[in-house]
Amino acid sequence: MSRLIVISNRVSTPKPRSAGAQGGLAVALSAALREYRGIWFGWSGGKTDEFTGQINLHREDGVTTATIDLEEQDVDEYYNGYANRTLWPLFHYRIDLAEYDRSFGSGYERVNERFAETVTPLVEPDDLVWVHDYHLIPLGQQLRQRGLRNRIGFFLHIPWPPHRLMVSLPFHQRLVRSMLAYDLIGFQCAEWLESFHHYITRELGGTVFDDGMIEVDGRRVQTAAFPIGVDVAEFEAAMETQDARNAFETLKRSLEDKKVVIGVDRLDYSKGIEERFLGYRRFLEENPDWHGKVSLLQIAPPSRGEVHTYETIRDTLDGLSGRINGEFAHVDWVPIRYVNQGYPREGLAGFYRASDVALVTPLRDGMNLVAKEYVAAQDPADPGVLILSRFAGAAHQLGEAILINPYSKDEVSDAIRSALTMPKAERRRRWEALIDNVRREDVLSWRHAFVAALAGDQVETPEPEPETGEVAV
Repeated sequence: MSRLIVISNRVSTPKPRSAGAQGGLAVALSAALREYRGIWFGWSGGKTDEFTGQINLHREDGVTTATIDLEEQDVDEYYNGYANRTLWPLFHYRIDLAEYDRSFGSGYERVNERFAETVTPLVEPDDLVWVHDYHLIPLGQQLRQRGLRNRIGFFLHIPWPPHRLMVSLPFHQRLVRSMLAYDLIGFQCAEWLESFHHYITRELGGTVFDDGMIEVDGRRVQTAAFPIGVDVAEFEAAMETQDARNAFETLKRSLEDKKVVIGVDRLDYSKGIEERFLGYRRFLEENPDWHGKVSLLQIAPPSRGEVHTYETIRDTLDGLSGRINGEFAHVDWVPIRYVNQGYPREGLAGFYRASDVALVTPLRDGMNLVAKEYVAAQDPADPGVLILSRFAGAAHQLGEAILINPYSKDEVSDAIRSALTMPKAERRRRWEALIDNVRREDVLSWRHAFVAALAGDQVETPEPEPETGEVAV
């Protein structure tokens, strides 16, 4: 049986199964690597004064990880620069925040080359290679240039922007053409797949076939949507831990008989937290009868502190939450509890179970697994209500949530009131439909579907392209 080589920007070193839960994606990939005797390759998160290509091998719980350190300049240009100041905002429709700097593109290309140089000796002829996310879009082409003829797949964990936005990226054609080196390209949902197809036909003059195959200049590549999910069994097991029970009791006790609306997001402008606060404020303005009876718990751990736009987000939310609390709070009631720290999975599971409503309002999101985690954590006899942005990839699957436009304060306000007053029978009906999808299309089915497609019939593999010396982004 072929091995599976997983390549991602960062590597999550597997923990012993008795050491506690990991994230669902790490669990799914670790399971695949154990099954296929594979290797997980990527950046360690550490820095080195000079890149040497030294690989640090580690084996834990049946999974082999291989990591490299990067130079400070690599991290600044590749990770903080091109990945998170150019591609991330552009792919989340925030062209106003995208920064285009020649050094960013050079660093992005250089690190992809370094990944290719160091991982190539680890790959055996029959291995399947699975590359992940926007940090490594051109990696497949770099691997082909080094002679790899293996089946190579790529999965994008974030949205693919519309054609009219994608063309604002300098050297966008070179970046997209580099993707034609893959045998399989996967997206989170049909909307992002259609956006990619539109670019292929409009910009590259390619052809899209009914089965998702694309053809550009004689090269054929399979494309498809593979909705990612959560590890439901693992999340349900987390609910049975003492940490989850403690978190549940702590939140319930601290709010006494008040209703709880929860939001859990990494601190990022794509998550719509500012719009969420404004919608909640509108709810408080329009529903004075709910004053003192409901609180919003917003958990937003900081991220990417090296990128200045994230400092701005934090300052904005600090000020907005303070103004809302100052305007509406009483001596015995605070409308918003805004927490800038992360919690272990077991603690989050307890918070989800204790919350009557989840407010998941990204302005644009590849999928959004918080929505699915909230559903998985609910008490079947008395479940909470999910309010979900129409612009999250999960909205294509979770149609029984209350779907809203997060830009509309009125829609957010109306949805909160509807969720808080929803009869138990309707809550249970909606939840049963939601949990059916979450269980059916979980992270393991996503992994099985992608690997099965990647291991399919061989397709024509392009000859390695000559080195040109040009920046391919």
